[in-house]
Amino acid sequence: MTICPCCGFKFQGALTSGCTFCGARAVGEPLPKPARELPSYGRSLAVTVGGSLIVLFFVAQTIIAVFQRGFSPFGFWSWVAAGETAAWRLKWVALPVLFVFLWIALKLYRSIREQPARFCGLKHARRGLLASAVVGLLIATLIGITVPARLRQRQMSIDAASQARLYTYDLILFKYKKQFKSLPPDQASLKEELAKLPDPDGSIAAALRELDPLGYQPRAEVAAVSGSKSNRLRGVAIRNVSYTSATDDTPPGGLSFTNYELRLPGEDKILGNDDDWIIRDGVISRVSDIAKGGVGRAASAEALKP
Repeated sequence: MTICPCCGFKFQGALTSGCTFCGARAVGEPLPKPARELPSYGRSLAVTVGGSLIVLFFVAQTIIAVFQRGFSPFGFWSWVAAGETAAWRLKWVALPVLFVFLWIALKLYRSIREQPARFCGLKHARRGLLASAVVGLLIATLIGITVPARLRQRQMSIDAASQARLYTYDLILFKYKKQFKSLPPDQASLKEELAKLPDPDGSIAAALRELDPLGYQPRAEVAAVSGSKSNRLRGVAIRNVSYTSATDDTPPGGLSFTNYELRLPGEDKILGNDDDWIIRDGVISRVSDIAKGGVGRAASAEALKP
């Protein structure tokens, strides 16, 4: 059975006598195979060049990170930090490309090793494969060792966002105390009293919409009305305070609400759990930290006074 190379027709006989369908005829017998064939280096070259390009690309990104981040080019840990930056930048591109390249390069390397008569350059192919594998392992390692720090930074950003909200409430209470010489007397009138403050940009109204008054607890100092030296009762919680005059901004009977405690929900947005935040006279702390004996962070609005 002979297949015509011109039209693909199958017929019986030799091609030198001509194709029975199209008439194509061979001009002579096929040339004999050479006594010695040189092995191909194309597959080895592909693996070697691919591995070299991957290494050069990662090194270039590391050098760029050194100068962009202002690291010292003469310090070992500076290069480690730059490598971590480069690894995080390349994680969504380099890792998938490395996975595909390693799969193809491994198949080419096996074919070179199994057929040494047809393909050469096994040593160079091994080096290219090893270089690409080392880069992939290095990127994965640099990403892995920075994951705990990244998680801490993420938690810090979440805490910072929550504390910014707490600073806002502390500043509002400070402004109210400065203007009316006292804090709001109870939970029921908290939002109504704070709404009396000037609010040109609407920030106070926006903050009050998210405020749960159930976490508010004022404390007062009881002073005598007479001109004699006042006897102060510190740390006494005052509840159910009523005003005798709606137009008088100061509490009657010499009461002055100067201390407070404001409890706000944490990340779960539910008041009364261990992740709640507490502002106690301008000091911010978590409920869980207080249970462990931790010290709060001073955030009194008085520190913002010029």
